[in-house]
Amino acid sequence: MSAQLVSQLRTAMGDGRLAAGERLPASRALAGLLGVSRTVVTEAYEQLYAEGWLEGRHGSGTYVTEGVAAPPVSKPRTVMPRSVRRTAAPHEIDLRPGLAWVGALDTPAWRRAWRLASAMPPQQRQDPHGLPGLRVALADYIRRSRGVTCPVDGLLVTRGATNGLDLLAAAVLEPGDRVGVEEPGYGRARAVLAGRGAELVPCPVDENGLVVEALPDDLRLVYTTPSHQFPMGGVLPVPRRQALLTWARRNGALVAEDDYDGEFRYDVAPLPALYGLDPDVVVYLGTTAKILTADMGVGWLVGRPDVVGRVALRREELNDRTAVVPQDALRLLLERGDLDRHVRRMRGEYARRRDVVVRALDGLPLRGDTAGLHLVV
Repeated sequence: MSAQLVSQLRTAMGDGRLAAGERLPASRALAGLLGVSRTVVTEAYEQLYAEGWLEGRHGSGTYVTEGVAAPPVSKPRTVMPRSVRRTAAPHEIDLRPGLAWVGALDTPAWRRAWRLASAMPPQQRQDPHGLPGLRVALADYIRRSRGVTCPVDGLLVTRGATNGLDLLAAAVLEPGDRVGVEEPGYGRARAVLAGRGAELVPCPVDENGLVVEALPDDLRLVYTTPSHQFPMGGVLPVPRRQALLTWARRNGALVAEDDYDGEFRYDVAPLPALYGLDPDVVVYLGTTAKILTADMGVGWLVGRPDVVGRVALRREELNDRTAVVPQDALRLLLERGDLDRHVRRMRGEYARRRDVVVRALDGLPLRGDTAGLHLVV
């Protein structure tokens, strides 16, 4: 792997994308960004030192040697080689927030679950709530991981948190209903709510998340990301959670809790979900997108059985379903304990990566760095 990195860096210096005199990241920082060991980067740097491409400056770092690299093709900028991009995005480093590391899924347990799920016999049209076995397994997982006890008849399998929000809006909102959304907030959530005819009411956030005292009393529903507010990163403290639930009960409103990044917190244990504090007024939305991959296309909606029943009926009318094979694969991962082990492993891996980024940004003001898969500078 170090030979591959040597080749990529050599090419970048040769064509001017890494300009003469340009400073390279420290080996530890670059290893963290690329998801490789520090040894890989150190060996690559040493080879390029020996070839004369790089030079060290005492107390300053590693630089592209003057006179050996091609002239820059544009204004000099610190970049990574194109071939180490994680996606085909137009940026040298993919900084899109909230993307799970899918490379960690290439395990025997993952492949076994999909192989067995693909071999399941075909069935007739499934219950709009989702596969019964998965619902039982998910209810147990949510209890273990998020401190939430939910009845199986209050759980519906979705295609993700946004799909769950869309189904909820289709079931409980009328055109023109006022819905509170965090400002700034998650654009896709706004889009699905507006698509169901809601009048969106921007509600302010601060470093602790949603500002509850700013909520108007005439909202039918409020959408919030209390575990790690998107995009600013605040974690809603317990007093505000209680105030939000009091507001909802007083006004007969529902709270749509998107448990965005709820599994990943690095300073203390994750706070219990809002739903666990008052299941009568909260509809809880979860997804495999952050713990596994968004391409799995499985999520869950948890709420009062009567509300979930309305969502299931509306879903039947909309002919909306979650694919069967991913549901069975997730069930197998849950029943065998593989998902719990994966989440524990990734919590440690993301904490390590978070530490690399925080050290690299030392001296800059950071927000949202105690939880989740993104932070704000």
